[in-house]
Amino acid sequence: MTPRVVVDDLSGAAIAEFLGAHLAQMRATSPPESKHALDLDGLRAPGVTFWSVLDDDGSVLGCGALKLLTPEHAELKSMRTDPARRRTGIASLLLTHILTEATALGCTRISLETGSAEFFRPARTLYTRFGFTPCPPFGDYRPDPHSAFFTRQLP
Repeated sequence: MTPRVVVDDLSGAAIAEFLGAHLAQMRATSPPESKHALDLDGLRAPGVTFWSVLDDDGSVLGCGALKLLTPEHAELKSMRTDPARRRTGIASLLLTHILTEATALGCTRISLETGSAEFFRPARTLYTRFGFTPCPPFGDYRPDPHSAFFTRQLP
């Protein structure tokens, strides 16, 4: 199996189902006022690029998006790995790809919001491993005990 990262226009049923599971999981783990995951329309908005990680047979293994906040600052959105494929390198493959793409776009900083609950600890660990450090809320975010904010400078 050779997973590949592809730009996804979000028109396929498989990615819609995958993102539906993501949103359902976010609703189950975060209060409504603290759920910041984008739906399909939000991910299709101008300034957002969305990638899927696909298996050889075309099944979705993971996804992630980059939302431009300014020409130099982007936000990482909708990172998710198929629960059956966690801890297999899919998230690292995707995050490396997104960081490379953000740098190529001229971004000098990338930030993200994730949950502060124990459920999100693996995500926070991944981001820390990739050089992200805690930061105050950015963009339109406000302080929230259910959110953790991270940022990283890009080369």
